[in-house]
Amino acid sequence: MSALKTPVEKTFRAYIGLGSNLGKRLGNIRSAIAALEQVPGIAIIKVSSIYETEPVGVPNQQKFLNSVAEIETRLSPAELLTTLQRIEKHMGRQRQQKGEPRIIDLDILYYGQLVISTEELSIPHAEAVKRAFVMIPLLEISPNHIDPSSRKKIKEILSRLDISNQAVRKLDKSRY
Repeated sequence: MSALKTPVEKTFRAYIGLGSNLGKRLGNIRSAIAALEQVPGIAIIKVSSIYETEPVGVPNQQKFLNSVAEIETRLSPAELLTTLQRIEKHMGRQRQQKGEPRIIDLDILYYGQLVISTEELSIPHAEAVKRAFVMIPLLEISPNHIDPSSRKKIKEILSRLDISNQAVRKLDKSRY
């Protein structure tokens, strides 16, 4: 190999879930997307519309705004997780208990076709296929994506999901 040739770094397609139910929710999601755009090794491909949803698991809190971003990245899954947590912390997120209200929540939903299960990281996101607020925006931007665990397309997963108790409402003119 010639000394002048540099190896091309491999990139991966990943999907990031974004959610906010504290403060200026839409502004929080937009700020998180802007922060992602500034990270070397991440290119945003598409961002879904914004959806207003009921909180899951912990009642009596403000509704969430949710979106999904499709990215291309050279970061490893662990590096991507660290980056997302750094953005959350910079935006003021404090992690005290599961399901609490939050300024911003950034989750790796999918990373290529990888399946990872460690104490720190689960890919695909463990709850993604159960949540309409993830599957509906994901269907909008990547209808042919295949969940690596079930080997099913997002459309098929969503068609089998009981969303009767999961209110998801697309906001008008909310495309990022």
